[in-house]
Amino acid sequence: MTPLQARELAARSLEKVAPDIDAAQVGGDVDLRADLGLDSLDFLGFVEALTEGSGVRIDEDDYPELFTLDGCVAYLVRRS
Repeated sequence: MTPLQARELAARSLEKVAPDIDAAQVGGDVDLRADLGLDSLDFLGFVEALTEGSGVRIDEDDYPELFTLDGCVAYLVRRS
């Protein structure tokens, strides 16, 4: 997976669980939970969407790497 593909997947996944958020306006270093207010269920849905879209198994221990879009991109590129 390229960084662009990973960013697009992360953006789609974010907008899927939080349709009121325009992922194109979210900076790469914004904390999705603290700054955007994703609760634990929203975040779990986000992780599930990343898994479905990428085919990459994401373990709970890896969740901290996914707290920002930049972190998601790095994680998905490294794991795919």
